[in-house]
Amino acid sequence: MANSFVRYTGNGNTTQYAVSFSYRDQADIAVTINGVATTAFTFNGAGTQITFNSAPANLSSIEIRRTTSQTSRLVDYAAGSVLTENDLDTDSNQGFYMSQEAIDDANDRIKLDNADFHWDAQSKRIKNIADPVDNTDVVNKSYISTNIPNITTVAGIASDVTTVAGISANVTAVAGDATDIGTVASNIASVNTVATNITKVVAVADDLAEAVSEVVTVADDLNEATSEIDTVATNIANVNTVGLAIANVNTVAGAITNVNNVGGSIANVNTVATNLSGVNSFAERYRVASSAPSSSTDVGDLYFDTTANELKVYKSSGWAAAGSTVNGTARRYTYNITGTPTTVTGADAKGDTLAYDAGFVDVFLNGVRQSNTSGSYTGDVTVSSGTSVVFASALAAGDVVDVVAYGTFSASNIAASDITSGTINLARIPSITNAKLDGSIANDKLANNSITINGSAVSLGGSVSVGETKPTATGCTPSTITNDATNVVIAGTNFVSIPQVWALNPSTGIWYQANSVSFTSATSITANFTLSVDAQYKIRVENPDGNATVSGTNILTVSDAPTWSTSAGSLGSVAGDFSGTVTTLSASSDSAITYSETTNVLTNASQANCSLNSSTGAITTSDFGGSSTTATTYNFTIRATDAEGQTTDRTFSLTSTFGATGGGQFN
Repeated sequence: MANSFVRYTGNGNTTQYAVSFSYRDQADIAVTINGVATTAFTFNGAGTQITFNSAPANLSSIEIRRTTSQTSRLVDYAAGSVLTENDLDTDSNQGFYMSQEAIDDANDRIKLDNADFHWDAQSKRIKNIADPVDNTDVVNKSYISTNIPNITTVAGIASDVTTVAGISANVTAVAGDATDIGTVASNIASVNTVATNITKVVAVADDLAEAVSEVVTVADDLNEATSEIDTVATNIANVNTVGLAIANVNTVAGAITNVNNVGGSIANVNTVATNLSGVNSFAERYRVASSAPSSSTDVGDLYFDTTANELKVYKSSGWAAAGSTVNGTARRYTYNITGTPTTVTGADAKGDTLAYDAGFVDVFLNGVRQSNTSGSYTGDVTVSSGTSVVFASALAAGDVVDVVAYGTFSASNIAASDITSGTINLARIPSITNAKLDGSIANDKLANNSITINGSAVSLGGSVSVGETKPTATGCTPSTITNDATNVVIAGTNFVSIPQVWALNPSTGIWYQANSVSFTSATSITANFTLSVDAQYKIRVENPDGNATVSGTNILTVSDAPTWSTSAGSLGSVAGDFSGTVTTLSASSDSAITYSETTNVLTNASQANCSLNSSTGAITTSDFGGSSTTATTYNFTIRATDAEGQTTDRTFSLTSTFGATGGGQFN
């Protein structure tokens, strides 16, 4: 134990630290945190403790060291002077303290181990070592980290290295052919091409080996007086023309069946050609246009009006609809009038374009039906164009005009007695109420005269008692879990293997299905949940038959377990017999935290002799270590518990220290 300094490890909470050695003056005390000097502290009245302005950070290195002046003597004796006790004490203390400091400083250095006379670093790191040069130099971590992977790599391919050594002659031979290898490498694309087309190369070789080779045949043709190949070459322009039009050639080839069909019906083709004038006249008989043709019109001509989207026929009185312009039995158009028009036409309020068959339309102005002009009768409106309604008087802004157009078709009168066979599609029969039925239909006249309820056939008009068995969910074990995947045993009734289970967050309305469900009995199932949101949840259980239940109350709580802020391990050293606050532990959760000791060390009067505040986590003492007079390390475990009963334990230690005691004086 040092006589001139004391060292501590900060925990981020403790501000008070004991000065366990003697000193002459507070000016001789130097304090550093992580090697940096600081004066941000104060002494207590007795000078045995310092208090930092703010707690040193967690795991920070704190040193309190005495440095007695070595540059000058504190006492200068003069001949004939009065020798006082204070002068003698000051003089002797200077020498005594300096010797202690020298010894402490020497003990902080690397020294020989008297067991084997080798240097001993005393389990401390040696920093700032340069890379080795000589074989006997110390090696640093960086040098090892850089070179060890390469050594490991070579070791991992030791067999390959051995293999290469065994074929050194072949390696030498390859090196002698380096020029040829380079030539192949520079032409590797061509080599790859040959490899890719090796089948074709083989095919040419095989062809040359045939009795009558195609390659030889080509060569022989070229030797003829009049070669076919030469002929093609002479007419290469025509060949190119065909090549450029190959798509058309392929099209004809693909439709060769149709070409053959035309050839087989050539007589009909000739007939059409003979009657070409009649074919051409068809273009005048049927036309498609946005407005009615006014020329080359003959009775019976057809034209499709793309504006009105209808087919029209030419009569002696002009163009008329070939069929009803109304799709269905009726169509309604509504116009909201602005200004003072006399004619309504075009798109209505719904975007539908007005179209009707003349004589098959009703017009309403502000809900009042208007009379139609017909013959010599002049009505309220004229409805003859099929695309517009002309009013006898101007309309006013705000008027509403409704036009109801009716489809023109004929329907035969069908009596019930006319339907003697077949069936009527159910979709064609509207819903039938009692008011629509005159009498009753016997069961035997129906295709299905009964229905099935709970597996039993029940005649129409009969009755059956229908019941259902729903499950219940009454509780969970454990009732509180964390956000991690956790098995929860659900108690209840009427469970059927294997149900589906969900957890409901009533605050958000979000359902979370269980990861898995296992069936134990009708009163117990196990569900695995991973619930990321802290909340209270209801549980829903649905049996395979569809019967389901939701618990009436929240029976599962998801909450974060306590998390320690104070690091585990040493909380520092405290002077024996110290009185006051030693340190304060800290943990957090989503609810209030209480602290307790699970061991019997910290709060044991015969050991550490401390008290633990269950609410704040503060560790205090009136006499640290109690009756102990030797340095002792106290190991103990503290439990943090939140309001949901979740716990997290952490182990700590405190060490007591004792400085030199005793003294003397001149009498």
